[in-house]
Amino acid sequence: MSTGLKNGKLHTINIYSIKLILFYLLLISVAASGSDNKNEKGWVIVIDAGHGGKDSGARGSFSQEKDITLAVALKTGEYIEQNIKNVTVIYTRKNDTFIELKERANIANKNNADLFISIHANWAKSKNVNGAETFIMGIAKDEANLEVAKKENEVMLLENDFSTKYEGFDPKSSESYIMFSLSQKVFHEQSTDLASKIQTQFRDRLNRNDRDVKQAGFWVLYTTKMPSVLVETGFITSPVEEKYLNSKEGQDNIASSIFRACSEYINEIDSKSVGLSGRNSNPQTSEDTLPHLNTSSGETMFMVQIASSSSQTEIKAENFKGLKEVIELNGQDWFKYATGRFSEFSAAVNYRKKLKDIYPDAFVIAVKDNKIVPLQQALDQKKTK
Repeated sequence: MSTGLKNGKLHTINIYSIKLILFYLLLISVAASGSDNKNEKGWVIVIDAGHGGKDSGARGSFSQEKDITLAVALKTGEYIEQNIKNVTVIYTRKNDTFIELKERANIANKNNADLFISIHANWAKSKNVNGAETFIMGIAKDEANLEVAKKENEVMLLENDFSTKYEGFDPKSSESYIMFSLSQKVFHEQSTDLASKIQTQFRDRLNRNDRDVKQAGFWVLYTTKMPSVLVETGFITSPVEEKYLNSKEGQDNIASSIFRACSEYINEIDSKSVGLSGRNSNPQTSEDTLPHLNTSSGETMFMVQIASSSSQTEIKAENFKGLKEVIELNGQDWFKYATGRFSEFSAAVNYRKKLKDIYPDAFVIAVKDNKIVPLQQALDQKKTK
């Protein structure tokens, strides 16, 4: 968790210049392409062993975080590959190598991963603090969560020209973390679901102290384009937990718990996708089950927007959780994806309810000539007809 820096001096960076604030306002780094669904080659899970090489991470009385995370990561991947069908595991590192923070997320993005799991060990001033916690991307709700994020993000200080690579971000400055409030939380619910399953495994199977699911601004989670979690497996500063984290039994138990959580998550997603596509993909009325949806007739229709992305997504069922009838709508800097086509608003509302299990954040929109129009305007127009 700690970078091991003792005497390093941080360059003073004015991240609050008008130019940089404008940049952050434009920075939307994740894509809502339905990546929690199987792709053509099956599930791809990227497992990130935190720290490595010159970055030792947190230090205990006799061990280093980087060694614990690598052992747990490799064991987790082994369990997943041996027990979950149709899955590919990719590691950000498989040995004692230093991997830049940004590259860890890049590995997941380049491989079109479905899940990203970053494994760490925690640190505290008090030796009495213990337990496991799993983080998702978000704004830290208290100082303790912010401090964990600061410790993890400090690894970038070991990189050459880090201020340029990370757009002037200062991992030690609380003010820098304001930028994370500008990120779109496309995978917030899916990440929370996976994190909750991991914590449940720790609590119920291993009887670990459950420190709950938390959120904070981790750069490694900020730029990933899929559901992502950062697992703090325990406190290396606790004498009891340090022994547990370094033991074969402890590492096996932790890895097994993460594997079981992944298995449960994947089974739930796959069952929803198969179940939906088995119902002819779109459970709509007959007038709306056309082979190719088209909204360029000049008539205002109601649809359900299921995703939006800063990068284009190929329209095929496996990219949209089994939905076959999806269209891409025109936008300035965004690609928006919608399904269903209804002449009545109430019918679109009912259809959104049917999709809530696989797209909980979906919402009804009005569309005319393949462009989104103000919903209230569309409703008013319908009333006057």
